[in-house]
Amino acid sequence: MGAMTMRFLGDLLARIGNDESGATAIEYGLIAALIATGAIVAMGSLGNSLSNTFSLVSTDMGKAQSGKY
Repeated sequence: MGAMTMRFLGDLLARIGNDESGATAIEYGLIAALIATGAIVAMGSLGNSLSNTFSLVSTDMGKAQSGKY
């Protein structure tokens, strides 16, 4: 290989080594995935809590309507 080709390859490898744009995109993707996972877990927990609350209210309304409460 000629000196010109070696310098070109050296410059190319240096630019690839210094390019961090792909790493930044991956980091933003990981942050977005973490936020989405947290939101899904929180909404699932809130959904279960609401379901339990409405079940309790429904049961108490049934008892009150039948005079057992």
